[in-house]
Amino acid sequence: MAIDFIGDFLTIIRNATMVSKPSIETAYSKMRFEIANILLQEGFVKNVTVVESDRNKKRLVVDLKYAYGESVIHQIVRISSPGLRIYRGIEEVEPVINGLGIAILTTSQGILSNKMAKKRWIGGEVICTVW
Repeated sequence: MAIDFIGDFLTIIRNATMVSKPSIETAYSKMRFEIANILLQEGFVKNVTVVESDRNKKRLVVDLKYAYGESVIHQIVRISSPGLRIYRGIEEVEPVINGLGIAILTTSQGILSNKMAKKRWIGGEVICTVW
């Protein structure tokens, strides 16, 4: 049985925003770091840092963003899972909530938001949507 590390990461963020936690800390991976950086670039989180913990293990700390006491992330949904991969060409990737949200894709050029993927005219696997 495979463990869905991306799904776990998204669930940690979702649960933390429901109880208004200021930040989350999780195990580091390149994929989680890239997803967190896209959330930072698009304004959904305040800060992303990598912290060295005991025995040279890295931890990823994500500072969540709130506006007027409400989380900036209203919904974060896993689209593609290990059991069912969802691939879309760039023409098939639709805007999330009429452009208010983003879709995060893994492409041949790395992990990109749907906006950056449209600029580069490249499709890929749709990891999740955020708004």
